[in-house]
Amino acid sequence: MIARKYLLNISQNYSFSILRPVQSAILKRNAEVAWFIQGSSVNRAYFHSDEKVLNSIEEVMAYSPDAVLFPANIAPTFLPGINVAVFHGFDAGKLDKKGNNDHYKVRNCFDLYCTQGPESTAQFSRMAEKHQSFSVKETGWCALDPLFQFKSPTKDNDIPTILMCSTFSKHLTCAPHLFETIKQLSKKGSWRWLLQFHPKMDNEIVKQYKTLESEYLSFIETDDVIPLLKEADVMVCDTSSVLIMFLLQGKPVVTFKNINPQNYLIDIDDPSKLEQSIKLALKQPKELMANIQNFIDDTHPYQDGRSSERLLDAIEEKLTERTPMQKIKGDFIRQFKMRKQLNYWKFW
Repeated sequence: MIARKYLLNISQNYSFSILRPVQSAILKRNAEVAWFIQGSSVNRAYFHSDEKVLNSIEEVMAYSPDAVLFPANIAPTFLPGINVAVFHGFDAGKLDKKGNNDHYKVRNCFDLYCTQGPESTAQFSRMAEKHQSFSVKETGWCALDPLFQFKSPTKDNDIPTILMCSTFSKHLTCAPHLFETIKQLSKKGSWRWLLQFHPKMDNEIVKQYKTLESEYLSFIETDDVIPLLKEADVMVCDTSSVLIMFLLQGKPVVTFKNINPQNYLIDIDDPSKLEQSIKLALKQPKELMANIQNFIDDTHPYQDGRSSERLLDAIEEKLTERTPMQKIKGDFIRQFKMRKQLNYWKFW
């Protein structure tokens, strides 16, 4: 097998937990891997001492990767190698300004989409047939490998653990609406609360929730949500795609005003219903659990912890395929902005 070079391109702190399983799989194949930060939102302190980091676009060009992996919706099309979309989350039903699903959108940035399950594969395959400029391969999501590789931690007591996560969008977030209710419920001591918000959450809301920290409530800032997903029994959320990761464990989720509530969720529109809804979720009613299993089968049926291996196989297949695809027709304005951000103006 050819000794490949891979570049892990990141722009947010949560990208570390998405791409580290792939990095491990790459190293097991005795291939090369390096990281590159795009933008200013990544905390460099999160890098491990043994991880190779490229510090400039010139170093990226000199490294000349065979494939660049992006847990993002957009990507520069002028880097060496093929562009691979590995996604930064699942389809949570979020819509763009025109009312279209923001997850299933071709932005002319990628050569290969590594999809998460039958539903996303079907959507992207239809678009691939239309555009003839990229390939689609169902691999499962690399970020979930650790979720299925390790056992849940042993609890110190029998108190149920409730994980609250929230997106940052003012129109979708549940955080400001549930504050008083969670404040009162955490004082009861019936459940242990773990709180983890999107890194772009309004800082004032974060400060507000941090005042609730106690013996029964912990506010956690982390680049890896997997341990929290493993630890909790029920999630409280809104329309954040992290709820899908939780559901894939076969655990119930209570949502507040989800924009597209389905039968695998317990959705409420009144904070006063939160306590009774959590109690219902903890009982795991048969119909709800059957609906959750159907959702898992459509969204991400892979529970073997080997999605990273399948992703690398898909990249190798793409690199060695003989059938040429049409050249990516990049968005000129978007690519101009990326060149400006990276201060790279060579066109040859």
